[in-house]
Amino acid sequence: MSNRIAAMILAGGKGTRLQALTRKVAKPAVSYGGKYRIIDFPLSNCANSGIYAVGVLTQYESSDLNTYVGNGEKWGYNGVRSMVSVLTPKQTEEGSNWYAGTADAISQNLDWLDKVDPTYVLILSGDHIYSCTYNEMLDRHIKSGADCTIAVYPVPWTEAPRFGILITDKDGAITDFQEKPKNPKSNLASMGIYIFTYKTLRAALLSDMKDEHSDHDFGKNIIPKMMEEHKKLMAYTYHGYWKDVGTVASLHQANMDLLLNNPGGTNLYTVQGANKIYSEDTYSAPQYIGRKAKVIDSLVNQGAYVLGLLDHCVVSGSCVIEEGAEVYNTVVMPGVRVKSGAKVYDAILAPDVTVGANEVVNGGREGILLYAGGRGNK
Repeated sequence: MSNRIAAMILAGGKGTRLQALTRKVAKPAVSYGGKYRIIDFPLSNCANSGIYAVGVLTQYESSDLNTYVGNGEKWGYNGVRSMVSVLTPKQTEEGSNWYAGTADAISQNLDWLDKVDPTYVLILSGDHIYSCTYNEMLDRHIKSGADCTIAVYPVPWTEAPRFGILITDKDGAITDFQEKPKNPKSNLASMGIYIFTYKTLRAALLSDMKDEHSDHDFGKNIIPKMMEEHKKLMAYTYHGYWKDVGTVASLHQANMDLLLNNPGGTNLYTVQGANKIYSEDTYSAPQYIGRKAKVIDSLVNQGAYVLGLLDHCVVSGSCVIEEGAEVYNTVVMPGVRVKSGAKVYDAILAPDVTVGANEVVNGGREGILLYAGGRGNK
């Protein structure tokens, strides 16, 4: 794609719905699938699309994420034409000027975009799990002459009220927008993936910055205003696997979707070639699964040491599951130790926690539990 398109990855949200997992790290830096972090997915998708200019907009608890992203070498961004930049909120004499909304995050970095001087800008969320390239979406945007193209995903009608819903005509032009409607007119949910013609985007952001009553948000302000002004907005329908992992339950489900026997799951873990997902974990030592271990439909990452029972689990490297431990329907994050006699059900075990000998976690199996240590989390 060259430098005619730049990507901006919004990676600055607090992620409060992920509870203890985001207490010390930004949501896009949270572990997924054992060897990945969530940010690996949009960065890999950009690299696979040949997008050489990528801005990663960080904010809360961003130090670990900033170090992880670095200059983009993990995703193949090590050539002279490539540029991955970590962009933080502007500093003032009073301190950091935190991003007021998704549109404000881009507005504060217009100087970076002006230096890149792209014809088009791709805006992405840093907390979605999916594997694709954006080339076809850009081609559709150019051929249609759109000012903005929005990726949409057909969701079950029962789930439509949870999303921003787009209504389109037979040609895919967006005719209406509903924010979390009680009675949706469509089941096409906005994925929060936008391609703008940069001149149009820049003008819209500068206008929005002057509006004291604006939330400075794409879904609430920029897109509705563009519709009022009769700009040409087009929908691009995405049919692959996609998951917003903003809650404990959705993060757990996205991990379970990696398992082979899960209906409707995904094979993202084994994607290679054009859509390969990159991560820093490329040379891990082989995993150790002991002779006394029993592993049923589970994904065990390299570097894990398993002697106990695993049933429908995703286990990160550097974990120890001792002999006599039993773990069911659980995501085991890096550095976890489950001691002998412990039983864990329907949970996410946060990084570096220890489940004590004979301890029972979520024995009542009342939904998905995030376990961050302490015997009160049963």
